[in-house]
Amino acid sequence: MSHTDWEARYQSGDMPWEKGAPSPGLVDFLAEHRDLTGETVCVPGCGTGHDAREWAQADFSVYGYDLAPSAIRLSIERTRAAGLHAEFQLVDFLREEPPFQFDWIFEHTLYCAIYPGERKQYVQAVRRWLKPGGRYLAVNYLIPDHDGPPFGTTREELIERFAPHFSLLSEWVPRSYPNRTGLELMIWWRKI
Repeated sequence: MSHTDWEARYQSGDMPWEKGAPSPGLVDFLAEHRDLTGETVCVPGCGTGHDAREWAQADFSVYGYDLAPSAIRLSIERTRAAGLHAEFQLVDFLREEPPFQFDWIFEHTLYCAIYPGERKQYVQAVRRWLKPGGRYLAVNYLIPDHDGPPFGTTREELIERFAPHFSLLSEWVPRSYPNRTGLELMIWWRKI
């Protein structure tokens, strides 16, 4: 999908990924790891910023990036309205250089939104944007669909793509939005 298409979908309100709340799996993860605070976190494909705001509320320095100008505008407005602080910018995560390397990258519905042919590029981007030893936390959408977005993936594919460059810290089936129950897998990686 081209950049224009994502913006067009925001403009037309065709946003089935917009759930009006952060990923339940992220909410639970941050509640269980209150000792993790103050570090930098990159949220690529941040959409309207629900997940970025959840990290900000947990006292992280948050940077959200998206391709759609409307997503960035809504993220800024909603974050300000919530009285939270996070930076949002129009950036092509797959192709651009990071402003600096992050302690964390949190992925939620970006990997499944890009064309499968760009997944190798995605793994390279995660490596480029993350500090050595940085953590990559992902809510992966395990669906069989090939006619996305969203495009499906499998645990096997994720392990194959990420294991050469990251060590697997933990994986679990998270609490999900009602229509995704049992279809998500959270994986916590550390960059080697």
